[in-house]
Amino acid sequence: MKDERIKKNDFWFAGLVLAAAVVLFTGYRFFNGEEGTYVRVTVDGTLYGEYPLNKETEIVIDGAGGKGTNELIIKDRAATVAAADCADKLCVKQRAVSNNGESIICLPHKVVITVIGTGEAEYDGISR
Repeated sequence: MKDERIKKNDFWFAGLVLAAAVVLFTGYRFFNGEEGTYVRVTVDGTLYGEYPLNKETEIVIDGAGGKGTNELIIKDRAATVAAADCADKLCVKQRAVSNNGESIICLPHKVVITVIGTGEAEYDGISR
């Protein structure tokens, strides 16, 4: 019958595998996960403004035709919609964006917030 106990070398091997995973993940995020440099806001296809991600800012965005507002918060190199007076508030429920090519969209107010960077946009497995 084999000895089923965990040996000292098993701990070393598990630690080595864990360390390799952390190094690979960090390297991937460092080289592929480029952060954006600024946020471009458009309302009904017209440029509303561009705001740097490295400066904490609060912007009130007037929706198309003056039919409502969205409150954009830029903090910790990420942008999020903190408040909106549209009915569904889907833009408020979206996570903060910080990587090149990510967007937050408010359809009722026709507001599009896009992160713009210097590299290629990131795509998920479906959009590739």
